[in-house]
Amino acid sequence: METDGRLWINVGITQLFCGKAFSMFLGEYTYKIDDKKRLAIPAKFRQVLGKRAVITRGLDNCLFLYPAKEWEKLAKKLSQLPLAQADARGFVRIMLAGAMEVNLDGLGRILIPDYLKKYASLDKKAVVAGLYNRIEIWDEKKWSTYKEKTEKEAGDIAERLKELGI
Repeated sequence: METDGRLWINVGITQLFCGKAFSMFLGEYTYKIDDKKRLAIPAKFRQVLGKRAVITRGLDNCLFLYPAKEWEKLAKKLSQLPLAQADARGFVRIMLAGAMEVNLDGLGRILIPDYLKKYASLDKKAVVAGLYNRIEIWDEKKWSTYKEKTEKEAGDIAERLKELGI
């Protein structure tokens, strides 16, 4: 596929861009959180995540799960925010202090720390949603409410985003 003079080749959830593999997360899946606070990650996401990932507080009371390399990029950007700005300090604290490295077990599950489980109000079922370079983890009921509201407002949102070229 040719766009803007660059060569993109689709290979499942991985694209080859100028000969380099670029993987992304797409789709949404519902899983139960077991009694030991473990959550399964979809098999197609596991290959992109690898064995080590970072989970942290996300926006809208969900959790963000990043592959280690993506997390390193984000953490570097966060560390460069101006220390003198209260909003920047607060955002960095929420993201970095709330982060924890997690390992996928042999069955592709991660352990969700209590403080993150509480932050996201995770109950018995969670939605694992792929969003390009990160995974969001939502309580199933909260995801349903959020998605329903956002779907109703999609036209208005698109209008506001047209200024960004979307």
